[in-house]
Amino acid sequence: MNPQFKKGVLDLCVLAALRDRDAYGYELAEQISHSIEIAEGTLYPLLRKLKGDGLCETYLSDASGGPPRKYYRLTEKGKAAEAELRREWLEFVRQVNKILMEG
Repeated sequence: MNPQFKKGVLDLCVLAALRDRDAYGYELAEQISHSIEIAEGTLYPLLRKLKGDGLCETYLSDASGGPPRKYYRLTEKGKAAEAELRREWLEFVRQVNKILMEG
């Protein structure tokens, strides 16, 4: 897949992955990589950016029995951003598909 396609939509993919449940970084990478190839080295800076923008927050949990894991969850601002980005993305895809079908 063209890397420029992925670059513009990774924020939305991460926010969408966190919409229904909290997750830790590796888990997010695994989930997203089932559909889009993504490196963990790409994901963690993006998670830091989303946290810095107030779209997600972190907490530690040791429920796994191993060392504590840093989980990410959406803030209210993040939920609103995900909904808006989703709307914009679907409209963008609709417009691109229109162009592709006409050409």
